[in-house]
Amino acid sequence: MAEYRLAEGEARFADIIWERAPIGSTELVRLCEQRLGWKKSTTYTVLKKLCDRGIFQNRDAVVSALLSREEFYGEKSRKFVEETFGGSLPRFLTAFIGKQKLTDAQIEEMKTLIENYREEG
Repeated sequence: MAEYRLAEGEARFADIIWERAPIGSTELVRLCEQRLGWKKSTTYTVLKKLCDRGIFQNRDAVVSALLSREEFYGEKSRKFVEETFGGSLPRFLTAFIGKQKLTDAQIEEMKTLIENYREEG
């Protein structure tokens, strides 16, 4: 099972993979050197760590995502709501919205979203 947290450098690294996956490990090393200023050893160390956490895999020198960016951050968000708000989406939304007012368009968008996810029963 993946661990749903990334340090800042890990998140920037993960974004490179998610943008390009599947990506050859040689190309990944080159991009990390250009974008992050990392040495080859740093790239492989972080890659191994994120592979061990079930986010990516490196097979035959090709790196691919086991979880998409959306899946990763979706699960991270669900765990946050579960841990911080006892799993209550309404409590989370109340805290998130705070004292600001929603526009009619935002309200309609939320209604549509809720209807699309309503349990049939």
